[in-house]
Amino acid sequence: MTTDVLDRAARRPDRTESYGPLPDQVIDRFEPDAAPESAGSPRPLVVLLHGGFWRQRYDRTHLHPLAEGLAASGFRVAVPEYRRVGGGAGGFPATFDDVVAALRTLRAGEPGPLAVVGHSAGGHLAVWSQAVAGDGKALADRVVSLAGVLDLAEAHRLGLSSGAVGELLGVGTPGFDERLASTDPMELPWPGSHGVATVLLHGDADEEVPAELSIRYAARHPGTELHALAGVGHYELIDPRSAVWPVLLGSLTAP
Repeated sequence: MTTDVLDRAARRPDRTESYGPLPDQVIDRFEPDAAPESAGSPRPLVVLLHGGFWRQRYDRTHLHPLAEGLAASGFRVAVPEYRRVGGGAGGFPATFDDVVAALRTLRAGEPGPLAVVGHSAGGHLAVWSQAVAGDGKALADRVVSLAGVLDLAEAHRLGLSSGAVGELLGVGTPGFDERLASTDPMELPWPGSHGVATVLLHGDADEEVPAELSIRYAARHPGTELHALAGVGHYELIDPRSAVWPVLLGSLTAP
C-alpha cells in the first residue's frame, strides 16, 4: 500500500479564501501553471474534497500534491476545508453544512463548469452534496468519487476505520437511523437525475474502503460511470505520479 503521497511536499496555494467565519471554513486556491489549449470545451474548476474518515486529524493539505498535479495539467483547483469529527465542532450536521456552503460559494463565483472530486470520505461528501442539491440548481456539473464511501450503511455495518460512520453521525443517540438515511448516497437521489455527470473510480486492492461500496452504488444507479481498477489501492487515486493518473484526468474532461 503506497501512502507517501500523504506526506509529500507540494507548492503552497496561490491564495486561501474564507467561505465562513470559522477557522476551518477556508478554501485553498491553485491557479494553472499555464493556460489550457483553447480548443474544445472549457475545463472545469476542480473542487477537491479530502478524506480521512471525516476526522479532525486529517486535513486538506494531504490533497495539495493532487491539486499541484491538476494545476500543472491546466486546471484551476479549489481545496475546501470543513469541520471534522474530534475537533469539538464537526460531525452531523456541521460537516455537511460546511461542504454545501463551500460549494455554494464556489458555484456563485464560477461562470464556467465545476467538477467536484472527492477521495474516500470526501467521495461520500462529494456524491452526497450533489444528491441533495436543491432549489432546482445543481451545485456542480460533474462529480467524481475516488474510492468513495458511497454505501454508508454498509460501511457502518463493516465498522470501517474503527466505527468512523458511527462517530460522524452519533451512533447510540436518538435519531441515528434517520441521520444515516439522510446522508447515505445509496438512499438518496442519483446526481444524474438532475444533470450531474457521475463518475466513480475504485481500485480492487483498496484496503481502506472496499471497492464493493462503489460497485453497489453503480448497480443501484446504472447511469453511473464506474472505473473498476485492477491492482489499485486506496491512495494511488490521489497521486499524480501513479499509473492511474490518466484515468482521473479523463474523468474530468470526458463528455
